[in-house]
Amino acid sequence: MRRWFLIVLLAGCASKPEPTPESGSIIGEVGEPRNRARLHTELASLYYSAGNYGVALEELRIAAAADSGYAATHGMFGLVYMQLKETNRAEESFERALRLSPNDADINHNYGWFLCQTGREPDSIKYFLQAIRNPLYPTPWRSYSAAGVCTLRSDAAGKQKDAETYFERALRLDPDEPTSLLNLAQIRYRQGNVGDARKMVARHNKLVTPSSESLWLALRIERKLGERVAEQAYANQLRRRFPESHEYQALVRGQYD
Repeated sequence: MRRWFLIVLLAGCASKPEPTPESGSIIGEVGEPRNRARLHTELASLYYSAGNYGVALEELRIAAAADSGYAATHGMFGLVYMQLKETNRAEESFERALRLSPNDADINHNYGWFLCQTGREPDSIKYFLQAIRNPLYPTPWRSYSAAGVCTLRSDAAGKQKDAETYFERALRLDPDEPTSLLNLAQIRYRQGNVGDARKMVARHNKLVTPSSESLWLALRIERKLGERVAEQAYANQLRRRFPESHEYQALVRGQYD
């Protein structure tokens, strides 16, 4: 599956990518409907990643007119409508995409994430697992990680162990998966395994820009270990970078756990 269709694109880009002259000429020359649908869907994904959702929808409408049976077009519609908070349209698009291609890993992953984001966390897990079952899926660790996150969000009792297993599986496939590193570090901290938690959150903070959540966890770990200099260093970072955060307010109140 193409990498452009992964949920990672939800982050967007800073500038709007323009179709190249070569892309335009290819679209003009290719007459086969499936190729036209594919190329316009790929253009839509570029505009989507740039946050230009209106143009993305225009490209997708062209793609659907060329070939209404191309599943990736409807999956991309789902992502755009999801960003626009048009929940009903997003769900209809994802479901149509899955009817056309029920084993497509990217569509299953993205529909799972949509369900997780709309308060249906328990329902999302089967779609992440369906994505992982596809042997051609190039990034199964993303779906394991997402399954872990959505399991933790669920109100179901006794699900931490399931989440822990998903994060562990993600990290076996990709030891540098940031979301799994941070979440598993938090689980290890709650279990009292401060040494492993420390290693994981340190690795997380080296791989990506630290968040208020990851700095707060690192601070509390150093506090438990009695490392006051390191604790103060994290406190300074938290105050400087995230003075309005919930975590910094907890630090000010002295509410460490």
